[in-house]
Amino acid sequence: MKSPVISGALALGLAAFPAMAQEGGLDAATLRADAAALFEPIPDKVEAIRKSEISPEGHKITPEKVDLGRSLFFDPRMSKSGLISCQTCHNAGLGGADGLPTSIGHGWQKGPRNAPTAFNSVFNVAQFWDGRAPDLAEQAKGPLQAGVEMHNTPENLIATLKSMPGYEAMFKSAFPEDADPVSFQNFAHAVEQFESTLITPDGKFDLFLKGDDNAMNEQEKRGLRAFMDTGCTACHNGVNVGGQDYYPFGVVAKPGADVLPAGDTGRFQVTKTVDDEYVFRAAPLRNVALTAPYFHSGAVWDLKEAVQIMSSSQIGTDLTPDQVDDIVAFLDTLTGKQPQIVHPILPLRTEQTPRPAPM
Repeated sequence: MKSPVISGALALGLAAFPAMAQEGGLDAATLRADAAALFEPIPDKVEAIRKSEISPEGHKITPEKVDLGRSLFFDPRMSKSGLISCQTCHNAGLGGADGLPTSIGHGWQKGPRNAPTAFNSVFNVAQFWDGRAPDLAEQAKGPLQAGVEMHNTPENLIATLKSMPGYEAMFKSAFPEDADPVSFQNFAHAVEQFESTLITPDGKFDLFLKGDDNAMNEQEKRGLRAFMDTGCTACHNGVNVGGQDYYPFGVVAKPGADVLPAGDTGRFQVTKTVDDEYVFRAAPLRNVALTAPYFHSGAVWDLKEAVQIMSSSQIGTDLTPDQVDDIVAFLDTLTGKQPQIVHPILPLRTEQTPRPAPM
């Protein structure tokens, strides 16, 4: 999907929702009904995620694939240098991100964009800021081969995996139907399966949507109402409160070059369509309080400032200080239960394991 012009959705956000506010105010039942038309709670369990979202190519989620994917996610030997893992940029203890403006990769190079959170990424319409990967399996292949990130090749990866009996046994257990289970595609599917488990249910907002009137305090409820009334939901909706479509950054007014670097034209680099210049996937806002700095440039550290920039640039609204505080309070309710992950004991290398390349 592509929505470079959001006038229809924006009109809905600015016209329809204020009427709801006047009629319903902060009555919990009315507020919940209005919110339920726009959002969904995160499922309580991984099994509740629809199969098509977990594995677009039809791979059934199994404990064996998840365990294999966990090891691959945490193993720095998947990179050419032996220093960089998926966990490096998508730290499970930091909200699934790395807390840097842009990530540091092979040769201490700085990546071009802020690392999106891996948490709840299974709910996004596509992966990366420009949506160039349709699913998590394709996403897993990208950083591994990128020279600025893990700087590896599929051939070296497979040689590394096949040199370790522990990995060979894990791949055989995870993909018993395959004659040669240690493959680049199966590597990607295993990482996809593990990342599909990185969901964060039961945030205060989820509990409110499920019927608990007291899950959110009055300021948080005011923030939810303001979030809907001012048009934020034109781009940020659904189970992941975003991540469902693409929009220009700067619908009303483009932010400065520090926030919107001129050299990064966003989705245009994927589609080569002029209408896609400076178009990006709407950021999913789940756990946003944990994942500063913000935007694809990673240029803004303060969530209040991020809210103000989006308000003026995207919907042309100057929020009052109280509205900003209320919306930030609501955004805090999007922090859910963080996945508790035991770091795996990784298979031992052998004499046949390729040596790490210098950084």
